[in-house]
Amino acid sequence: MPKVSTSSADEHLETPGYEGHFGEAMDMTIGFETYTADADLRDLFVGLPDDRCQAPHWGYVIEGKLVFHTAEGPEEFVAGDAYFVGPGHTPELFAGTRVVEFSPTKELQDTIEVVTRNMEAAG
Repeated sequence: MPKVSTSSADEHLETPGYEGHFGEAMDMTIGFETYTADADLRDLFVGLPDDRCQAPHWGYVIEGKLVFHTAEGPEEFVAGDAYFVGPGHTPELFAGTRVVEFSPTKELQDTIEVVTRNMEAAG
């Protein structure tokens, strides 16, 4: 039976305001994420269809809050909320937030390629 934890995760990413630990189980990427600064990430998704994330996500907010901006408007999730957000969103993160998130690996990787290019272009 596959499992992933912060210590067994294959990938670790740390940037100012963000720490993530990621591993794959079956065809899903499991991410343990901590946000230490507020950030509206809309600009990082430019170039994707509708300039929005194309991966669905299932998650749980351990502490803090996050907002997903969709065509229907913003949706806020706070500590204790389990959530689902479909393709077509951008995230807004808040300092002091920790989440565990599950995403289909292929869709997530396709989105991350564009986000990475935009991060590199922004310096």
